[in-house]
Amino acid sequence: MIAGRVSTGISEMDALLGGGLERKVITQLYGDPGCGKSTLCQIAAVAVLRAGGSVVYFDPEGFSVERFRQIAGSDAEALAERLFLYEPMDFDQQGLLIAESEKVLKREKVGLVVVDSVTVLYRTELGSGKEAQRKLARQVILLLGLSKRYDLPALITNQVYMDVIRNVSCPLGGTVLSHLSKAIVRIEVHEGFRRAVLEKHRSLPAGGSFDFEITGDGIRAVSRP
Repeated sequence: MIAGRVSTGISEMDALLGGGLERKVITQLYGDPGCGKSTLCQIAAVAVLRAGGSVVYFDPEGFSVERFRQIAGSDAEALAERLFLYEPMDFDQQGLLIAESEKVLKREKVGLVVVDSVTVLYRTELGSGKEAQRKLARQVILLLGLSKRYDLPALITNQVYMDVIRNVSCPLGGTVLSHLSKAIVRIEVHEGFRRAVLEKHRSLPAGGSFDFEITGDGIRAVSRP
């Protein structure tokens, strides 16, 4: 593992990101529902927990305890003692809980902060126009500040919307999330497999990828012809 990086628990993802999750920056995963974003986040969380660190995990969609048990295996109960889980009920509460999580960061040896998904509650605010974007910007800037202050990687997932003009799925949050995320990985769903594609990185060219399948206890990298 490269110094200053934190393993995602997946060697192929670590390689795609140039050695793992970079500290003091935000790494974003985005893709269609069911593409595997949450599984990738839980694998990364379990990797940090197994390495002896704690994890702060925000999951407004409802954390899957069963999936955590599948990924963590027999270690699940012991590892869960260092998993600090927040499940915000609305977008404003999400911002408040991100701020309050600093209490945990001050007293625990936290190795990773996850927000899965940072935009699911944001969608409910879209009717308020620019105010929704301002709230999202404040939350992500706050998360980035905590990442920098406590020397942590921040891993977020993002939802998508359909651009009917171009007929493509695009990440929510516009330039706010694109600018504040220093690494962005797009998760594509293909027939029989998924593909993780590096879309943005501040020190690597875009376009790198690896293919994988979702399994009962996580994922498995696969080779495609």
